[in-house]
Amino acid sequence: MEALDNLVKTHQLNHEPPDQTEFDGMVSAATAKLADVRLAGLSTDSQFTLAYGAAHALALAALRWHGYRSDKRFIVFQCLKHTLQFEDARWRVLDQCHRRRNFAEYEGHLDIDAQLLAELIALADELLLRVMALGPVR
Repeated sequence: MEALDNLVKTHQLNHEPPDQTEFDGMVSAATAKLADVRLAGLSTDSQFTLAYGAAHALALAALRWHGYRSDKRFIVFQCLKHTLQFEDARWRVLDQCHRRRNFAEYEGHLDIDAQLLAELIALADELLLRVMALGPVR
């Protein structure tokens, strides 16, 4: 993975052997969040937070499966192009959600419309399928 190795050289990623227990924990946490996002009566804010958390956990699981780690949350979404062959337009939606999450977290204002939330949930569902298709950690 030349592109990911280049990110190691710029200190955006680190090489770290994958760990099956860690991977399974990330997938399990994401699966629970995706189930919870569908609970009746949740606010849009709660649904967004759950779906974003699931998407991030799954993107990180894919990165870890390939033997990399990042301390920077936004990098894991950008790496989806290489870890799960996610198209640019798709991971950019997740990047947009990351920016909105940060704005809410640090500025106190969460502006989420129904379409973005639906896209986020659909992308998180797709991430789950693609991460599961990776199989056991090598």
